[in-house]
Amino acid sequence: MSFGLPSVASLQGGSLKALILTVLLSVFMFQLLRTVGLRAFSMASETYTSGTHSAAFITCPNETVAKELARGIVEKKLAACVNVVPAITSVYEWQGKIEEDSDVILMIKTRSSKVPALAEYVRSSHPYEVAEVISLPIDQGNPPYLKWLGDTVPE
Repeated sequence: MSFGLPSVASLQGGSLKALILTVLLSVFMFQLLRTVGLRAFSMASETYTSGTHSAAFITCPNETVAKELARGIVEKKLAACVNVVPAITSVYEWQGKIEEDSDVILMIKTRSSKVPALAEYVRSSHPYEVAEVISLPIDQGNPPYLKWLGDTVPE
């Protein structure tokens, strides 16, 4: 019974090598294509309501203060993740004068509902007289990341 495939005897050297190469590439590419396809499906099938989560920003006078605040924020489940970004320059008006300072900024990913508690924690723990706590709603993002964020920070 023949299925339309040539017999090994009828293949010439180059054709046999091409067939073997095609079969090997197909086997190795299957796993890669499967992984990419599953990730694409996962991202496409997740849903997200815009504004459920927020990115908040806090400036700190140095890395020590920044890391202490970041650790406390995560330990208290006020955020899923805090990035500590060193060496920014802040130019601002304070008490009628233009000031310039070196700061460290915290980039915080949290639930929007947690921003008031986050601001309260920062006010009670931050060395600045007026601590910066601002937030922006997250409109879009990687659905699996946003799911992790929501799973990590309880309502």
